[in-house]
Amino acid sequence: MAGKQLEFDQRVQRLNKKHSKLSKGYRATMRKDGLVVMKPQRVRSAVPAKVLLFTLLAVFGFKAFLLSSLGPSGYQYRIDSLKEGTQVEQAGAWIMQIDPVSQFLSVQLNKVLY
Repeated sequence: MAGKQLEFDQRVQRLNKKHSKLSKGYRATMRKDGLVVMKPQRVRSAVPAKVLLFTLLAVFGFKAFLLSSLGPSGYQYRIDSLKEGTQVEQAGAWIMQIDPVSQFLSVQLNKVLY
């Protein structure tokens, strides 16, 4: 009797696991023998990776443009003034601080523009 109970518990556990996967979304597919089977559908991210990558590139491009147009000292002056502001301004100062990527892009932009 214990063996049958263990087998039953394992089957219930598998069914509960399958049910939890199907509750997040599923699609119906037909097997070669004609049986319709429900398969769990992958959960997609709310924000695609392309959008995140484009946003990151836009931020670096914007920083490089500001750095090349204001110059390093003028840019740093504005960052320092942001560091003295509210928490949101301080977060902006942290994001907009000079980093190697934006500095490299700024140098390349200066070569093209000037």
